[in-house]
Amino acid sequence: MRKNDGRVVPAFISQALSNKPITIFGDGKQTRSFCYYSDLIEGIYRLMMSDTSDPVNIGNPHELTMLQFAQEIIAATGSRSKIVHKPLPQDDPKQRRPDITRARKLLDWEPKVTLAEGLQSTIAYFRGQG
Repeated sequence: MRKNDGRVVPAFISQALSNKPITIFGDGKQTRSFCYYSDLIEGIYRLMMSDTSDPVNIGNPHELTMLQFAQEIIAATGSRSKIVHKPLPQDDPKQRRPDITRARKLLDWEPKVTLAEGLQSTIAYFRGQG
């Protein structure tokens, strides 16, 4: 991930590390789930090595609101950032949460890295990027 690639994780972390306002679109009640890259790679690897050719969701079903995620970032970075709201884009999905039932059943896979662990490593990475 790059600081300015337009994704929520680098955007929130970069804003928090600079003590800049964290931008949330809409009321922040839309949900997302975040999967750490090592879990994602393991899931994809297991899928590639399996006999299944059907679609299988690989992701983390732990869901939280964008407002909760911003608060987690602020706490994890020790930031003084405030949360600011901007208008919600029309095409912004209200919910993103994968159903990993098939991954559990067919691949014996589920994510292992918690949000707190993933954030700790990701924040350390962004701190090193200056």
